[in-house]
Amino acid sequence: MSTRPDDPGADGIEEGKRLIRQGGDGGLSLSDRIAERFQRLTWRTPLHTLKLKGRHPLKLLTVADDPFFGDVARGQALLNGRLAFRGEEHDLTALGFDRPMFSRACADHIHAFAWLRDLSSVTTRAVAAPVAEAIMRQWIAAHGQVVSEPAWRPDLWGRRILFWTAHAPLILSSTDLVYRSNVLHALARGARHLDRTADKAPAGTARIAAWCGVVAGGLMIPGGDPRRAFGEGGLQRALGASLTDDGGIIGRSPAALYDAIQLLTMLRGTYAARRMELPAFIGERLPRMVGALLGCCHGDKTLSSWQGGAPIDPDLVMQTVEATGIRTRPLRQSRDWGYQRMSAGNTLVIMDAAPPPVARIVEGGCASTLAFELSDGPCRIVVNCGGARAALAQVPAALTEALRTTAAHSTLVLGDSNSTALNADGTLGKGVVEVELSRQESEPTSRIEASHDGYGRRFGFKHRRLLALGNDGRDLRGEDMLLPEGRKRRRDTVPFAIRFHLSPEVEVAPTSDGQAAFLRLPGQRLWQFRAKGAALTIEESLWVNAAGRPVTTRQLVLSGEAPPGGASISWAFHRSR
Repeated sequence: MSTRPDDPGADGIEEGKRLIRQGGDGGLSLSDRIAERFQRLTWRTPLHTLKLKGRHPLKLLTVADDPFFGDVARGQALLNGRLAFRGEEHDLTALGFDRPMFSRACADHIHAFAWLRDLSSVTTRAVAAPVAEAIMRQWIAAHGQVVSEPAWRPDLWGRRILFWTAHAPLILSSTDLVYRSNVLHALARGARHLDRTADKAPAGTARIAAWCGVVAGGLMIPGGDPRRAFGEGGLQRALGASLTDDGGIIGRSPAALYDAIQLLTMLRGTYAARRMELPAFIGERLPRMVGALLGCCHGDKTLSSWQGGAPIDPDLVMQTVEATGIRTRPLRQSRDWGYQRMSAGNTLVIMDAAPPPVARIVEGGCASTLAFELSDGPCRIVVNCGGARAALAQVPAALTEALRTTAAHSTLVLGDSNSTALNADGTLGKGVVEVELSRQESEPTSRIEASHDGYGRRFGFKHRRLLALGNDGRDLRGEDMLLPEGRKRRRDTVPFAIRFHLSPEVEVAPTSDGQAAFLRLPGQRLWQFRAKGAALTIEESLWVNAAGRPVTTRQLVLSGEAPPGGASISWAFHRSR
């Protein structure tokens, strides 16, 4: 994604700026897929196995610090003999690494050894070590010598090295010398595997994780200085390919950015354990990343729901920000990251004002262009359903796919179709290519006007949305316009629906004239919604909470028919008290 023309301002958007979805709407080409498959097949060849041989360390140089607190419920489950993750549970005595029955998300959690953080957060080393060692023995038996997927995926090896070195007392306290040797031998083999595969990980958090593992291996394994230098060069390239200039991540998921910040902060702890300076290129990137993350946070400090993410617990978000040691303001006007933030009084508006992620970059992206979320202090008012990549394992696959649609976001839907197509393989297809954006800041209002071309080819309309937030935060006024576009003119009408998904904590009641609704928030805050140019109805909806659980809620829906000449629908949220 690029911006045109170049913006010289540090935190500003020029009039008429265009955001272009570079790379097209196609996923990996056939040749790319064949090359990727072939590269993974080579992992199992005798030649690759030969390259993994070498001396293995007798010990680690030191132990790094994990600055993050784990999940208490998951930690307690481990003490009770169960591994729990997003509604999925497995008996620790029979994890079956050789014939796994895990969901993909749970498998990533287990193979990354991220559960070590949960375990260390609920008990002492003496109690936790036998639990960790029992799981480690099963993993080593199944995957210590055999290169296989997903266990040997580069991003999982990168995370595993970070967690093994940060929680070494839990997995290397045994007096069984054979066991200790097997663990250290697996660590050395994993580091050699990463040396050759880290750059093959997909751009984004996966590639960042892989190269963090290379660097951590160089820092913690004796004789690793050449690997560290090699890894730092690779990590610098990975950050350049994975992050936007304003600190966002290319997949445009705040949850993925949160993950990347944690990875780099853990790596910083590894440098600190060796009493070495963090490379300047990481120190330069982190403040921008934190600013971009904060820019997507509501007044309650939880993340807004974009690109399949859920509203991460505010304590975890703030703990992550504090662990970085960075003090910075939320990014208000991002150029490449693409999220616009307006605030006045206690009112916050966060808008997706950029094209969706490129298909080849991200799997599971959402068609959310021009959607927005609205909050008043700690209370969310308008939300997106969210959670397509963070829902519990029990949520049906059909529902998680539905959470990616345009209709699951607070924006306009034309012809009951998505602004950007959702492909069967989880990628995004044809649709929005270009977003035009203009932002104005004045004493009475903050104003954003943006349009996208996602419906142009199919329906001959451009969707333009105007948002204006008053300087006292009491009024958010909006207008959605369907403007004729292209040479082909329609002769019939097209149905549209403008959806405003409401937070579960909002009580909604229609007015007697049917053109407005009262919204009651906790603490007796009262807002009113009124619209003109479309029929207002109140329908059922759902929202995925921080635990990944779908919660029933309501949505305001403005519906009508757009004639060939286009349509304009105005609406407003007003705080009464």
